[in-house]
Amino acid sequence: MTGIVSYGAYVPPTRLGFSTLSGLPPKEGGPEKAVAWNDEDAITMAVTAAVNALRGVERERVDAVIFASTTHPFAEKQGAALIAHALDLRRDVQTLDLGGSLRAGSSALRSAVDTVKAGSAACVLVLASDCRMAAPGSALERNMGDGAAAFLVGDRDVVATVEGHHAVADEIVDVWRKAGDSFVHSWEERFVVQEGYTPSTVEAVNGLLGKLGATASDFTRVVIQGPDARSHATVVRKLKLDPAAVQDPLFGRLGNAGAAFAPLLLVAALEQAKPGDRLLMASYGDGAEALALSVSEHVEKLEPRRGVSWHLARRWAIPRYEIYLKARGLGSTEYPATEDQGLSATIHHRERDADIAFKGQRCRACNAVQFPPQRVCESCFSRDDFEPFRLSDRTGSVVTYTFDFFFPTPDPPTIVTITEVDGARIHLQLVNSTPENTAIGQEVEFEFRCIHKAGGRPNYYWKATPLPDAP
Repeated sequence: MTGIVSYGAYVPPTRLGFSTLSGLPPKEGGPEKAVAWNDEDAITMAVTAAVNALRGVERERVDAVIFASTTHPFAEKQGAALIAHALDLRRDVQTLDLGGSLRAGSSALRSAVDTVKAGSAACVLVLASDCRMAAPGSALERNMGDGAAAFLVGDRDVVATVEGHHAVADEIVDVWRKAGDSFVHSWEERFVVQEGYTPSTVEAVNGLLGKLGATASDFTRVVIQGPDARSHATVVRKLKLDPAAVQDPLFGRLGNAGAAFAPLLLVAALEQAKPGDRLLMASYGDGAEALALSVSEHVEKLEPRRGVSWHLARRWAIPRYEIYLKARGLGSTEYPATEDQGLSATIHHRERDADIAFKGQRCRACNAVQFPPQRVCESCFSRDDFEPFRLSDRTGSVVTYTFDFFFPTPDPPTIVTITEVDGARIHLQLVNSTPENTAIGQEVEFEFRCIHKAGGRPNYYWKATPLPDAP
């Protein structure tokens, strides 16, 4: 049996209320969408979702990583390889990027299942992450949200087996973004829905049902990706689905998360799933794709995950629209971005284990942990006798902190700390917190973020974030 072994998600805690889009203060309980902050992108969100999926799993098990996104920050640089290093996976791990379509996430999941069935890999990490932008003030702006989903696919302890799939390809210019564009474009809404989204999605779902000899009523939960709430409701009616069985598309809470949208809704469905349930997922983009899954008894044995519901429960409302524009690089700046080469590639290569994988070292003589790596132990002074020690999945506590009003950020100040991790003291920024909530002794964990964009490209590092109460 091949299918999903574990899952995780990441939804940025920052929320942009629809009232804020209109220039009003955030409305408590009003419609909103999740938006990535200035130090987040498709890569950082994918890493955090992966960490959540890998909780309790030996990382040495992972044989391959598939990264699906339409907003990979690099046009020519593999995201899966970068993510694999950030996660401290084996060096011989297979890596693959998928993009170009909003159904890349579901295609990646299907590809992972095929890979395991073929015997090319025993355990595949699938990541779908998107951070799309619509032009400020456009009709698309309200519907788009950001987020990432992660699945571990294998043939042991499977929580949801993939029963089958069906896909249709279509050539239609409905939603697109050409090379060099910052914003997503869309043709007239009625054309997009009537000629693209609705017929392709209905055809994919009915094609799958025909292959399985099943009806829609045979499925406990149906996940349908949609460009907006009204279009989503149209497909639900066309397929004659029981509204009670349709997974909440989360418009007004999350938003359309692109290639990650259907996978995120699948994570939300798995959070509620019970043994014997059957799930159906449909995604759209240049055609459509549908997958059917059967939930096993192992779903009850999986330890609590940080899924969609966990992330939606933690939120911070952006107080003003201009702060959001600044976070996404859409506001005016005093100085233009530099066009130099930025951080030396030699330095990046030499320090990538520390910066990207957040690896320190542990002294074999006295077990002292140090960061960054060095030749002489600070505790027992032994020389060149260390083993690598991953810090990214540890926890720490704030030793001291300061508020930096000069470091560029959309909403000053930047909180800068000295954090102790297993005895090592490390200079780290603190995110997902406010000056009022920062305290010495505060417990923290770590998230992969963009530290700066010198040279016009994202440069990554880890940042501290307050340790939540659950799980």
